[in-house]
Amino acid sequence: MDMKRLVGKNFARLRQEKGLTQEQVEERSGFSQQYLSGLERGHRNPTVVTLYELAQALETTPVEFLKPFSLD
Repeated sequence: MDMKRLVGKNFARLRQEKGLTQEQVEERSGFSQQYLSGLERGHRNPTVVTLYELAQALETTPVEFLKPFSLD
């Protein structure tokens, strides 16, 4: 399983479920929109601290980024 892609897909899903744009998450988290875009595309390898901070911005837990689902 490609963990970068899994985290990116989960991040995008959670962000959209909250009705937030990447720019709004940028304001909440301090991570640039470019970084967030790369994360969603599976091009970034976030640290545990990054996952924690993004979870705080989305009002969820870091575990949500690691939940499996079909990547097809």
